[in-house]
Amino acid sequence: MERERIILHSDLNSFYASVETVLNPEYSGKALAVCGSIEDRHGIVLAKSEKAKRAGIKTGMPFNEAKRLCPELIIADPHYESYMEFSRLVRNIYYDYTDKVEPFGIDECWLDVTGSERIFGDGESIANDIRNRVKRELGLTVSVGVSFCKSFAKLGSDLKKPDAVTLISRADFKTKLWDMPACDLLFVGRSTYKKLKSCGIVTIGDIARLSRGTLEKILGVKGNILWDYANGRDSAPVMDKDFEFPVKSVGHGITCKVDLTEKDEVRCVLLELAQDVGHRLRAHNLLANGVSLSIRDNSLCYENRRCGLKNSTRSPHDLAMAAYRLFESFYTWKHPVRALTVTAINLISDRQACQTDLFTDYAMLDKMRAFDDAADDINIRFGSKTIFPLSVKSIKKLPANSSHETTLPGNFVY
Repeated sequence: MERERIILHSDLNSFYASVETVLNPEYSGKALAVCGSIEDRHGIVLAKSEKAKRAGIKTGMPFNEAKRLCPELIIADPHYESYMEFSRLVRNIYYDYTDKVEPFGIDECWLDVTGSERIFGDGESIANDIRNRVKRELGLTVSVGVSFCKSFAKLGSDLKKPDAVTLISRADFKTKLWDMPACDLLFVGRSTYKKLKSCGIVTIGDIARLSRGTLEKILGVKGNILWDYANGRDSAPVMDKDFEFPVKSVGHGITCKVDLTEKDEVRCVLLELAQDVGHRLRAHNLLANGVSLSIRDNSLCYENRRCGLKNSTRSPHDLAMAAYRLFESFYTWKHPVRALTVTAINLISDRQACQTDLFTDYAMLDKMRAFDDAADDINIRFGSKTIFPLSVKSIKKLPANSSHETTLPGNFVY
């Protein structure tokens, strides 16, 4: 008989706010919210302390609303490099117990400790040991779920917060989990939950008690997956720490300091965003066969369109112009543009053979790729935006932190 797995899901509590408190002890015990740049219109709550949470502050809440709810609220700017470093330090603790550590965002990880039981004790003992070490060594707290599958371990880490361990076994998972809202189950997002509610499916138990076929009729293939999750039949492995998920898309988006009201402004912003997309495609040795464009206007309505590309590319210019053609084809300017995202899709390896045709000047394409690669090399060596399109220089509506400062006294433009 196959041995029962021991899966942990470790979730760092109020991660951004907790790191800020470690770096600034004067925040300890106070209502604290980490907010995006208010000047650049990212003034929403990214994370909050326990005291702020008790005051009704929620992630995603606008800064002004949070201040009204809690006048004594302390606002801290985000420091992403510090968060990445603390995330790395926490994972190093996890690696002391197992090499099967799979990140789920910057502040969550699954751990498969099935093979560690003889050395460190059962799953609950390992979870408590990790919890105590993270608190003692880094000053952060974690909530850990312990179960026999990934989906239940994640639910367990949500049951008790902060600084707690919850065990979900085969004997008691129905009692502990089936009364929870269906939206708490892994991969049940807002639209999926809305569809389930319209069918009278409100709890995880409602999902579990349905027949697999009925759920598949409602949600398609995803219904099969959620039925397995709700019934404890999630057999997905925890990936090894060296495992790299294949890159399926590469995108870059930004919220502008001031609404865009003219086509030329949109074109320049798209060209700026495409510089980063092209750089990251090259770093992963990938080419794009398609482009996706996402637009949010100043009424916060969201639209997305995508198109294919005639030739596989990572050229920032080609990606930006494809996105701009998309923009012109469907955007009606009912409202000014607030945010844009350019995403390279349908990716392939740059070593993969591609079908050619009789009407494309491939010699010119090769020259342009060599030019883009040379420009990227210079920007890597001497600093971002050492070489950049001349049109980008005129953009005044991007947030100040949207691009890196150059390390040279002068810039080259093309």
